Amino acid sequence: MDENISLFELFQDSFKELENSNRISDLTIKKIELQRRERDRLLAPNAQKTLQTRGRKAPEDDCNVRSCYERDLGRIMYSQAFRRLKHKTQVFFNPANDHICSRLEHVLYVDYIAATIGQALGLNVDLIRAIALGHDVGHTPFGHSGERVLNAKLKAVDPKLYFEHESNGLRVLDIMEKHNDGNGLNLTFEVRDGIICHCGEFYGEKRLVPCRDKTEDDLSYLIPKKNRKGPATLEGCVVRFSDKIAYVGRDIEDALRTGVIESEFALPEESIEMGNSNSAIINYLVEDIVENSMDKDEIAISDRAVRALENALKNNVDKIYRSNKVVTYEKYCNVMLEGLFDAYYEAIRNIDRASNSKTDAIRKFADFVDSHPQKNAPESEMPPAIFVTDYIAGMTDSYAAACFNELYKN
Repeated sequence: MDENISLFELFQDSFKELENSNRISDLTIKKIELQRRERDRLLAPNAQKTLQTRGRKAPEDDCNVRSCYERDLGRIMYSQAFRRLKHKTQVFFNPANDHICSRLEHVLYVDYIAATIGQALGLNVDLIRAIALGHDVGHTPFGHSGERVLNAKLKAVDPKLYFEHESNGLRVLDIMEKHNDGNGLNLTFEVRDGIICHCGEFYGEKRLVPCRDKTEDDLSYLIPKKNRKGPATLEGCVVRFSDKIAYVGRDIEDALRTGVIESEFALPEESIEMGNSNSAIINYLVEDIVENSMDKDEIAISDRAVRALENALKNNVDKIYRSNKVVTYEKYCNVMLEGLFDAYYEAIRNIDRASNSKTDAIRKFADFVDSHPQKNAPESEMPPAIFVTDYIAGMTDSYAAACFNELYKN
C-alpha cells in the first residue's frame, strides 16, 4: 500500500456510506438525538455543549450516529498525519528501543489524562479527545529540535516567516489532509481552536479562563503563539494543562532508559511531594486540577502544585534536555534538517529541473509541490520556503534520515 494514501482515501466509499447510511430508521435516529441532548443537559454549566458548536467552515449534514466532535475525532485518528506520529520523536530518538516514548504515545497519554480530568469536571469528553488526538500532528521529525531548525531556516529566508508546530498542526488539518475528494478535514471551530492553542511549553501557567469571544480570525496561522489568545473552551484549557502533565514524568523515565540520567527516578526538592514515579506525578496533578477547577469557569492548579510542576519541568530542562547526550543528538538532527531544507529550497527555485532530477528524493519533493493544495497561490500568500517546510514537517524521523542520506551520502 502506498504510504502516502490516507485511510480516508483508501476507504472513502465506506466512510461515505457510514455518514450517509439509510440503514438506520427514523425512530433510531430520533432516539440517538434525544440521548445526545440528554448528555448535553448533564454537562457542567460552562462546558461546551455539542449542540451549541460554532460549526464548520463548510456546513455539512449531521451524521446519523456520531456527534460533530466524534466525527472530528475519527477524521483526525484516520488521517495520514496522525499515523505518522508513531515514527516521530518525542524527546529521544531510539527506534531500536520499543519502550522509548514516541510522539504518538505522548498524544495518547494526553488524550487519557485530559479525558480523565474532563470526565470528573463534567466537561465534553468528545471535544477533549478530538483536541488531544490532533494537538501534535504539526510536529516535525526529531521533536522540538526539528521545529527550531525549520523556524530558523524560515527566518533566514524572510524574518517575517516562522514555524511553530501548533499553527502547523492546524494548517495540516485545514489544508494538507484530504477528505471526501477535497483538501482539509473541515473540523469544527472548537476542535481547531483547541489544537492551535494547546501549547504546553508555558511552564508557569496557574489558571486558564476560556476566551469565548474569539473569532475565526483568531485562529490564523499568521499569529505567533506569544500573541495568540488562550483556548476558547474549558475543554481546550484541559488539554493544554494535560500536555505538560503527560510529559514531565515520562521524560524522566525515558532519560533513565537511555542513560541520560544514571540514578533513580528523582525530582528536585521543591517537587518531591508529587511522588517518585510517573504515575504518582500524574495522579497528584490530576487530583489537584480537579479540586481547583470544580464548578468554576476556569481550569486551575494550586499555587503549591504549580510550583512543584514548574520546578520539575525546569529540572528536566537542565538535567535532560540540555544534557550532553541530548544536545549531541540534536546537533545530529540539526545537520540533517538543515541539509534537507537547503536541498529542497534550491530545488523549488527550479521546480521543472527538480521534476527531472536523477535523485529520487528531489523528484518526490517536486511531485509533492505539484500536488500541493496551494501550488497556484500567489507567492505573497505562499512563499516557496513554505512548500519546503510543509514537506519536511510531514516526514517521519526515518524518512528524513533516508532522504538526507540519499542527498548527501550517495
